[in-house]
Amino acid sequence: MANHKILVIDDSMVIRRTVKDMLPPGKFDVVEAKDGLQGMELIHSSNPNLIMLDFFLPKMSGWEVYQEIQKNPQLRAIPLLLMSGRKDEVTDKIREPFEFFSFLEKPFDQKQLIQGIRDSMEKSKKLAHLIDSSAASSKTTQGSTVGSAEIEQLQARVTTLESEVTQLKKQLNQLLSFVKKKLQ
Repeated sequence: MANHKILVIDDSMVIRRTVKDMLPPGKFDVVEAKDGLQGMELIHSSNPNLIMLDFFLPKMSGWEVYQEIQKNPQLRAIPLLLMSGRKDEVTDKIREPFEFFSFLEKPFDQKQLIQGIRDSMEKSKKLAHLIDSSAASSKTTQGSTVGSAEIEQLQARVTTLESEVTQLKKQLNQLLSFVKKKLQ
């Protein structure tokens, strides 16, 4: 009997079959969805241990599925491995670093697939720990309307944005110095 149920949501039958063939036999039960709507139905009905989600899907895009998953704390707790051959289009919508899910760029080999699965499970544990911590702290802080997990996520986001702003300021100063030298 398979230990883990993996839901592969991808419109390409080749990708779905490739994932199935690359996984160690007998350890995984692979459930397949060919579009985002079917994927959402299977997320709710099949109780997967891991979701592999293509970002570009028919009927309901991977971005829309991702947003639905993020709205539900129970679904957010499921390890997520986002897949795409166009990482730049993914990062336009979801900024790096990807904290609570992993990203697998297509095409991928067996080693990359296994590593992506491991990474997504580790990141899911990190998220579960944050959720557990926030639940414990929100029990001690009565009357709080904003959960600790949300605060921690916002603080992490602020830290990331501050780092990006610092980097952009450095680049801007370098650019200004270059332009000044050229104008002299």
